[in-house]
Amino acid sequence: MVRIRLRRMGLKKQPSYRIVVADQRSARTGGFIEIVGNHNPRTEPPTDLVVEDRILHWLSVGAQPTGAVASILKRTGTMDRFDRLKKGESLEALLAEAAAPKVDTVSAKTHRASPGAGQSAKKAKEAAAQAADSAE
Repeated sequence: MVRIRLRRMGLKKQPSYRIVVADQRSARTGGFIEIVGNHNPRTEPPTDLVVEDRILHWLSVGAQPTGAVASILKRTGTMDRFDRLKKGESLEALLAEAAAPKVDTVSAKTHRASPGAGQSAKKAKEAAAQAADSAE
């Protein structure tokens, strides 16, 4: 059976993952058929990049996502688009929807306040919370 699953990459204690299509009998770091995305859990929020057309292709020919990949695909909206594809919507319209830029996307690098000179990360977080409270 063909699975869509995560393949661990990165250094020790610094994991990042590739989303790959592989035979379920192959090892986690073993051979795979195709790379269809990336997942980085170390950013806040986690960064997920998927190749939408290839994911939809593999799902349509019977590949099964693992639990972790299924949650990533739900978060990115791919599973919803796959359900709509099964109901008869055109693939081109779904891919155009997936390629459209997301308006409310938060940059993973600028999500948290950076500490000022001589200031700890905890104090920077408290200062950002005070600024938010005073703005309300």
